[in-house]
Amino acid sequence: MKKILCLLLSFLAFANTNAQLLDPVKWQNRVEKISETEFNLIFEGKIDEGWHLFSQYTPDGGSLPAVFDYKNKKNNYELIGKTTESAYKKVYSEIFEVDEYLFEKKVQFKQKIKITNSNLKNISVYLEYQACKDACIQQDKTFEFKLPEIKVATNTNIPTDSTSIKALANDTIGKEEIVKKNDVSNKPIQKNEEKKGLLTIFFLAFLGGFAALLTPCVFPMIPMTVSFFTKQSKTKAQGIRNSIFYGISIIIIYVLLGVIVSAIFGIDALNSLSTDVWFNIIFFILLLVFAASFLGAFEIVLPNSWANKVDRQADRGGFIGILFMALALAIVSFSCTGPIVGTLIAESSKFGGIGPIVGMLGFSSAIALPFMLFAMFPGWMNSLPKSGGWLNTVKVSLGFLELAFAFKFLSNADLVLQLHLLEREVFIAIWIAVFGVWALYLLGKIALPHDSPVTNISVGRLFIGLFVLVFTIYLIPGLWGAPLKILSGFTPPITYSESPFGLGNSNANSSLKSDLPEFAHLGPNGIIAFDDYEKGLAYAKKVNKPILLDFTGHACANCRKMEEHIWSKDEILSILKNKIVLISLYGDDKREIQESEKYVSKTTGKRITTIGKKWSDFQISRYNINSQPYYVILDSDGKDLNLPIGYTPDADEYKVWLENGISKFQK
Repeated sequence: MKKILCLLLSFLAFANTNAQLLDPVKWQNRVEKISETEFNLIFEGKIDEGWHLFSQYTPDGGSLPAVFDYKNKKNNYELIGKTTESAYKKVYSEIFEVDEYLFEKKVQFKQKIKITNSNLKNISVYLEYQACKDACIQQDKTFEFKLPEIKVATNTNIPTDSTSIKALANDTIGKEEIVKKNDVSNKPIQKNEEKKGLLTIFFLAFLGGFAALLTPCVFPMIPMTVSFFTKQSKTKAQGIRNSIFYGISIIIIYVLLGVIVSAIFGIDALNSLSTDVWFNIIFFILLLVFAASFLGAFEIVLPNSWANKVDRQADRGGFIGILFMALALAIVSFSCTGPIVGTLIAESSKFGGIGPIVGMLGFSSAIALPFMLFAMFPGWMNSLPKSGGWLNTVKVSLGFLELAFAFKFLSNADLVLQLHLLEREVFIAIWIAVFGVWALYLLGKIALPHDSPVTNISVGRLFIGLFVLVFTIYLIPGLWGAPLKILSGFTPPITYSESPFGLGNSNANSSLKSDLPEFAHLGPNGIIAFDDYEKGLAYAKKVNKPILLDFTGHACANCRKMEEHIWSKDEILSILKNKIVLISLYGDDKREIQESEKYVSKTTGKRITTIGKKWSDFQISRYNINSQPYYVILDSDGKDLNLPIGYTPDADEYKVWLENGISKFQK
């Protein structure tokens, strides 16, 4: 199932654009033969200076990714692996507050296929993507690949002398080097960005390991294990050496887990998987189970037979025995470490193939370090707090965090599908409930199954409880539209909400909704708007007002800037509400039109199948431009009254333009 193209994207429109149809990416395609039945389909794009397009794997919450649709696969050919791509550049988007993966100057995609129908002559591939400069435009292209004739190789085609074989090998190596050079045009930039991302995941995983260290399953093992090494070793040096190897063994075991995950899913697949709907739903369910376990509903344990077998191996002594002791710790502590490890793997998968490896390295280092340090300096153990009820408090606190993060995964799936089941207000309300109950727990107002009876709470627990309570109070204004900037990337965007203007705002007054004309809706800032040209035109004739034709997009960033910073100003809002009819045509609306209404554009030659393509084709055919926002003032017969304009961040300039068009209508 292809990723649904309903994600938010950056439409950066420019004000003084020339009236021309933008086509910033020049494509070429070719077929590369691998064997008699296997081929590479290669897509190469030359990107105009200053423009860029986005990777297939650009993260959720940002611009739209490139999406390939391979036509007529059934009984004709099979895709081998994912569509690979040349190195992308990772850039932080100030608008969406997420990293975006993009290509500049040139890009190459490659898909390996295996032919299953020997009579197949051509393969058709449909590509949909976003290209951005000062404007973001929605582009699509259909590639036709002509397959070479399939000939059966004979022995006469195979070089037999050593000179010919060497020449053939050198030729192959040369071709591979050329491809590699093409693929890494942005490699230095990409490496720096990836390094930052991997350092972040290492740090967060280290904190996760430290949290796991303070749970009832791991913390009591520190003095027991260190005591074992110091007493069983003949010399102090040997005890230190054994404990260091024990710590290294812990790291090896968890890093090996990261290696296995990366090997199973692959480098590219992990990144794609992290944005998959089913992946996010499955992890939502898993984190709910993990949270319930941490909160005391039940224990998640691996089979006892595993621990018994490992314990027997640990008795062998030597380095092999120490390695199995580390494995025994991992198995016995699984009820506390398993949920944290699962969450870390899910999050680190967004960083590609080595993400889980780096994550497990950070996690295991935090666990291993105390065992090594306390073995080197046994006197430090006197400073350790004694085991007690506080360990369960840590475990329960982790349960509340797991519960909060679970809804982030569910929110990801909801945003991709645009179901509006977990909109911003609902998400924030859930987090207020979770963190509010956590604060009550830390302040000693409620207790859970495995808590020890307490007559008072420690000062440290009080401070943490107050911090969580403050955070809970901070969340509350988010229900009324507060941006909650410290949670950027966690909460759904403000536009994805029941009340985009905030609860209680006069712009969302229900009495105004009841007075709406037929086919109209409340648009930005409470302006009456139409999303169908013909219906809006009919209404404009009825009320004898000019039309503001607004070519826009659901995920157009500069469109939102105009609406929030320019249209919201009193002097302009008054004009839009009282003197004009607003018709907003969304060029990124993915809803399909009825089969009888689908057509082939006379301007572009493309098949028009969705509402967004219909309005984009209308804009291209009429104004020979396809960027948004794009504004035109029309009379009630649909004729232009003044020159169209694009993104205009100057309110005075925009007001003059509006008044000029309206004055021509009144003459």
